Amino acid sequence: MRGLVGVALAAATALPIAFAAPPAYARTGKAAYTGKSDTCALPRPGSLTLSEPWAQRRLDFTSVWPLTRGRGVTVAIVDSGVDARHPQIRVAKAVDLTGTGTRDCMGHGTSVAGIIAGIARKGSPFVGVAPDARLISIKQTNAERGDPALLARAIAKAADLGAQVINVSVKATDRMDLRKAVGYALSKDAVIVAAAGNVTKEDGTPTPAYPAAYPGVLAVGSSTPDDELAEFSNVSTPVAVLAPGQDLTSTWPGGTYQTDLKGTSQATAYVSGVVALVRARYPQLDNVRVRRRVVLTADGTKGTGTGAGIVNPRLAVTMLLPSEVVAVAPQQPEPLTEAAVAKAPPPDERTIGMAAIVAGGSLGAAALVIVGAVLTPLGRRRRWQPGQS
Repeated sequence: MRGLVGVALAAATALPIAFAAPPAYARTGKAAYTGKSDTCALPRPGSLTLSEPWAQRRLDFTSVWPLTRGRGVTVAIVDSGVDARHPQIRVAKAVDLTGTGTRDCMGHGTSVAGIIAGIARKGSPFVGVAPDARLISIKQTNAERGDPALLARAIAKAADLGAQVINVSVKATDRMDLRKAVGYALSKDAVIVAAAGNVTKEDGTPTPAYPAAYPGVLAVGSSTPDDELAEFSNVSTPVAVLAPGQDLTSTWPGGTYQTDLKGTSQATAYVSGVVALVRARYPQLDNVRVRRRVVLTADGTKGTGTGAGIVNPRLAVTMLLPSEVVAVAPQQPEPLTEAAVAKAPPPDERTIGMAAIVAGGSLGAAALVIVGAVLTPLGRRRRWQPGQS
């Protein structure tokens, strides 16, 4: 029972899952309850308010829904599973790599899924960023600490399933198999969005989180309701952009909601949703250009650990980037054919000759005028007179 309580307490913080290292997050002190969901002990859900969550107001992603809602884009959630029975979550495919079943015993993956693609529900002010995106759940852990080998396998599996966006709200250490899995997914044109990780005062000197720190990965840090960098957001990871990561609301197992989530995990989910909107709007862009668009349209850096600033869904979807404008080539003339040459009228030799005579006479007269204009004043200055016989 003590082990289950520990898992529940860790899940309540909804922070990235640690791998091959001691847990790096502070406990919230929230008590677990004995309610079960498929033999899972879960932290008590919060009460969903009737007001729109601040993160939704701040990002204003619903304003771009007339242009894109993420339709046609597959997003893989590499996490603790997803509660597919939640009324605001639709899961197209669920894969379990842990041998414990596809259910979410931590709540972590379910909260991430809701932020990415939670659909509208009557009476709920909460919605996800890209509600029309297709979700794939790849469960790679059933506890706070997981197997990094399974994490690598999960990322590669997501790529094999055709995921165009891979959300990794997990932090791990640098490993060869993880690095290869990331490279493999990038080679298949997936955009990998990963958490920069969370740190506390007890952690000592923070270290970069992986896979977020790998080249080509879109690393995400957390911002506060005041648009500042959250104190727990890891600045050792090379952050690309920020997103809301504190005092958040999202879906929770059992058809419920959690209302005090925080962490770079949830911030990562917001960015994954924006990436899904961009990929749906610009299907011709590869993963490099999609990442570039998200970074270039962010709100602006605020110093170390903030990257390009808070992600901006409206600009990411609508802004015209000069590098993406294809110049229209001038219309090419039709090729010169033998038929076109045959149709051309023969040259008029008489006209050409007359024109040459007239041009020559004109040039000669002009030359005489110029000579007279130059020599006559010179002769007068020298008192020149015509010779006499």
